Amino acid sequence: MEVAAFAPFASPVILFFLLGLLASALRSDLAIPEAIAKGMSLYLMAAIGLKGGVAVAKSGVNAEVASALLAGLALSFAIPILAYAALRSFGRLDQINAGAVAAHYGSVSVVTFVTANELLGASGLVVAGFMVAVLAVMETPAILSGLMLARRGTTSDGQSKGELLREVFLNASVVLLLGSFAIGLIAGPKGYAEVQPLFESGFKGVLCLFLLDMGLIAARRLIDARALNLRLAMLAIAFPVVNGTLGVVVGNLIDLDTATAAAMGVLCASASYIAVPAAMRLALPQADPGIYLTMSLSITFPFNILIGISLFGEMSRWLGAS
Repeated sequence: MEVAAFAPFASPVILFFLLGLLASALRSDLAIPEAIAKGMSLYLMAAIGLKGGVAVAKSGVNAEVASALLAGLALSFAIPILAYAALRSFGRLDQINAGAVAAHYGSVSVVTFVTANELLGASGLVVAGFMVAVLAVMETPAILSGLMLARRGTTSDGQSKGELLREVFLNASVVLLLGSFAIGLIAGPKGYAEVQPLFESGFKGVLCLFLLDMGLIAARRLIDARALNLRLAMLAIAFPVVNGTLGVVVGNLIDLDTATAAAMGVLCASASYIAVPAAMRLALPQADPGIYLTMSLSITFPFNILIGISLFGEMSRWLGAS
């Protein structure tokens, strides 16, 4: 497969994202109503969960699935520790903000993963369906790691543990992803055929419109950013490169196929901007959203969509060939 054939800029998915970035940069009043954007988000998560469950129903649970789940879990716990060290030393952040940002980079972005599935698939790299389960298990461990790092040596601030646990383990994205994955697993290919037209025919179109909205939001937040400095902006690009490379290498070490190892890289490279910010608002209200949201949503997310996904795909091809 030629590298040119994998160029993301030929995809309508990426072009709609670029349109959103451009529209915001030009101060256009283009906007997608919040209710519609939320509906599209729910649709995309349900679709990717269902497809993953059906794929596992076809293939069954084996050693490959178990090793990918364990690797994802370990990486989600470990990546925040590495990110925290860099944020404290090079980024010069205080303990609270470093812990909050680190949690974002150990967790995952569902939209980045969904986009990667489309772009990798278009290049002939079909990601294994069980990676949806890996995506789900990687969302919450990083929150726990980030909180432990942020609160080292400090006393409890009275935060309700029950409320925090509920936000971490029962947030909308985790419930919908795992729930739809379970539905696909139980229904199997035969049951999925009944709803397949809805979740297949409109998927790419909805993804295009959703990424248009994400482009608008990412650019506007970056334009309005006040707390971000050059050091943090550099880390917001370095983190996905380093973490994604680690994910691809680990994927190859546990013998995942080329596409699935690339997807592991994408998961490690992505940063949460939905589930983790919600948890941080509850657990670390002192942390500055202007730092962690701008880094994850306005820098890392566009970098992964425009460059990272194709980078990890080619990296996985190279490692697989060697």
